[in-house]
Amino acid sequence: MFDENQLTFQMVRRLDEAGNLLDEKDCGIADDLLVEMYRQMKEVRILDEKLLKMQRQGRIGTYAPFSGQEAAQIGSALALERSDWICPSYRDLAACFVHGMPIEQILHYVTGHLEGGKTPEDVRILPVQIIIAAQTLHAVGLSMATKLRGETDVAISYFGDGATSEGDFHEALNFAAVYKTPTIFFCQNNQYAISVPLKQQMASKTIAQKAIAYGVKGIQVDGNDIIAVYEATKEAVERARNGEGPTLIEAVTYRLGPHTTSDDPSKYREDGEREVWRKKDPLVRMKRFLENKKLWSDERENETEKAFHERLNEAITAVENESYPNISEIFDHVYETPDEQLKEQKEEAANFYRQKTGGVQIG
Repeated sequence: MFDENQLTFQMVRRLDEAGNLLDEKDCGIADDLLVEMYRQMKEVRILDEKLLKMQRQGRIGTYAPFSGQEAAQIGSALALERSDWICPSYRDLAACFVHGMPIEQILHYVTGHLEGGKTPEDVRILPVQIIIAAQTLHAVGLSMATKLRGETDVAISYFGDGATSEGDFHEALNFAAVYKTPTIFFCQNNQYAISVPLKQQMASKTIAQKAIAYGVKGIQVDGNDIIAVYEATKEAVERARNGEGPTLIEAVTYRLGPHTTSDDPSKYREDGEREVWRKKDPLVRMKRFLENKKLWSDERENETEKAFHERLNEAITAVENESYPNISEIFDHVYETPDEQLKEQKEEAANFYRQKTGGVQIG
């Protein structure tokens, strides 16, 4: 007989909103890594706010901000090895940054530069996925390949709560469960699928419990607690490397900004809701924790902000001063060795623009 109480998941949490450990047990994470966690969160918050301003100034196209979700992305990404694969969605630039994506590459992507979708050879990140939940299948494919090769690398797929309503998510989870692929399904439950609140998306109490139907491990973690996120992901990664199969992690968090810059969240959010979550800001929580441990100070905060602003502004200037590739170069990164059809398409595009521009190739 079905017992709804058996589906109750206790949220994993290590820090309260004031930055205090919830039990006397030390977190077991080295001080330098704890500092690195906060520094990375601080830097990507600056990056996100800068890109949002640039979009409002008409310097980049539509943008999907991630402020509020830094702990979820950075805590999980730091639990990976550089040889592991990340399969991101359009809101996961923070995880990509931590895993080795250069700032210049991120800027190429948001400015619509052709090189923006070309990941550096030594960085294991798939191109940003726009199709909701499609990256879950890609992660399973990558992790299945590593398993067949006898390797120990894992693949993590980042997605939102809305993606769990897509067929791709369920197909990916089922395949991963059957073949015990080393896959981490990392759901950032930020409470909204664009404008649709979670309660209108599903009747289940948690997303983590969906793991039960497929016979895999499910974890619900406080997505604004970077220590809890790191530990939960580290455990899932170790299980995957040991051949124990996939894990579904639900990181409960909140998108402080709009879905994208074309969205107006005031149309669907209740008054005061955002301020309630502001008090749960992952940066504030971690900063207080570090201050309590005498690992952080206002002076270090100012130095971090100044250094990253300088680094970011230099990268922005360099990218904005670049000339755009010409139209025929869109075919250059499709295959390592272009086939005849691709060559024909490239030449056709080049000829078309020569005719349109009177012999001048344009970007």
